[in-house]
Amino acid sequence: MVARAYTVAFQGVEARLVEVQCAIVAGLPAFNLVGLPDKAVSEAKERVRAALTAMGLALPARRITVNLSPADMPKEGSHFDLPIALAVLAAMEAVPADAVAAQVALGELSLDGTLVPVIGALPAALAAAEADCGLICPAACGAEAAWVGAVQVIAPKSLLSLANHLNGRGVLPPAQPGTAARVEPVRDMAEVRGQEKAKRALEIAAAGRHHLLMIGPPGSGKSMLAARLPGILPALDPAEALETSMIHSLAGLLDEGGISRARPFRAPHHTASMAAIVGGGRGAKPGEISLAHHGVLFLDELPEFPRAVLETLRQPIETGDVVVARANAHVKYPCKFMLIAAANPCRCGHLADPDRACARVPECGAEYMGKISGPLMDRFDLRVEVPPVSVEDLATADPGEPSRIVAERIENAREIQRVRYQDIEGARVNSDAEGQLLTDVAALTGAAAELLKSVAERFRLSARAYHRVLRVARTIADLDGVAAVDRRHVAEAAGYRLAV
Repeated sequence: MVARAYTVAFQGVEARLVEVQCAIVAGLPAFNLVGLPDKAVSEAKERVRAALTAMGLALPARRITVNLSPADMPKEGSHFDLPIALAVLAAMEAVPADAVAAQVALGELSLDGTLVPVIGALPAALAAAEADCGLICPAACGAEAAWVGAVQVIAPKSLLSLANHLNGRGVLPPAQPGTAARVEPVRDMAEVRGQEKAKRALEIAAAGRHHLLMIGPPGSGKSMLAARLPGILPALDPAEALETSMIHSLAGLLDEGGISRARPFRAPHHTASMAAIVGGGRGAKPGEISLAHHGVLFLDELPEFPRAVLETLRQPIETGDVVVARANAHVKYPCKFMLIAAANPCRCGHLADPDRACARVPECGAEYMGKISGPLMDRFDLRVEVPPVSVEDLATADPGEPSRIVAERIENAREIQRVRYQDIEGARVNSDAEGQLLTDVAALTGAAAELLKSVAERFRLSARAYHRVLRVARTIADLDGVAAVDRRHVAEAAGYRLAV
């Protein structure tokens, strides 16, 4: 008899079903594992052997063959331990074979038979729902997997408790979904003194998911402003939370509380490698741009990033996804993120201050900012200069506008966009609009259209720059709560485009 269990193999955010077949036949005692397993999967037979021994069972003195089908698809990860153990138990008739075959299982086994949490429970639950199966996963992954709702999730703490459940002894209750409580931001916009223009640009960027570049001397507040962005962003809607959590599940970033409705905020150091930013490495894992999906990617000290790393951002910014192509992997990850970047105007940082600038002004500024290519610079919707904060602003006792008030305006603007794009596939915010859709939703007044044409001709804007000004103007109008984009909205949007 051939016993069958099921699990998944991950290819990007997609979980592909894998059939685990086990046959126990007469012959010299052996335990063979076939079907393109990697080292972690190949070692599963030793963990399974030890876990069964801890349960008081011994492998039969016969020839055991476990096949992972389809055999031509690479299998990676320790989550194959549990389905292999279940297939072996079913072949030994220690658990009902039909009960095992009706489940998708994943989990790592420790030597004493307890189940260790693994990555990818959320995508696995979606795959199980599509296959009309249940899901078995470690207890620590149960809250994450149960959030899918369309599949019954059993989350045992050990292989022994799972075997008792399958045999009708000590039935385990289904796992319940858990949502991580949204942590209230401790960094408030009211703490930022001065920098009204930069705060306005940050609000516009958050309202329409526009890319923002801040340039200013050290200590002017660029990083401080970016750190307060999570406090003004709206919560993820259920569809966005699911998409984002699937990526975080594959990266092992979800804790036992389940998924979170807070938007991601990723701030990699400028020494990060290309694989760390766009994805890759062993197993073609998601990079920072995918981990920031539906959230924020903050690149501080932008010119200090390697030129090759920065150039890889150009295509994902436009398409909203990235394909990680390697010799043994070809996977696609979504990456619709808001890029917030900060940079000093030159290497010394004091280009505009004659008393503190170095002797190479202005050549040092041109060289330093020249590290950011023209095509990448063209993809920033807003560019704002962040000057030094005056002593008067620092000494004032009046706090700035709190994040709560700013967040309300952004929430209202996002709601306008949600209604506007609710029947349009692939569009959720103004930065997604393009082509005829952008022209239709902009609803320019005559004066606004005339000003936009004049600005485009005067400053020789590229087609991309023209449309980005139009998108930003649409967002500014949404913040004002008006249906038509007027001249003042275009003027403000163009001002941010041409500021630096």
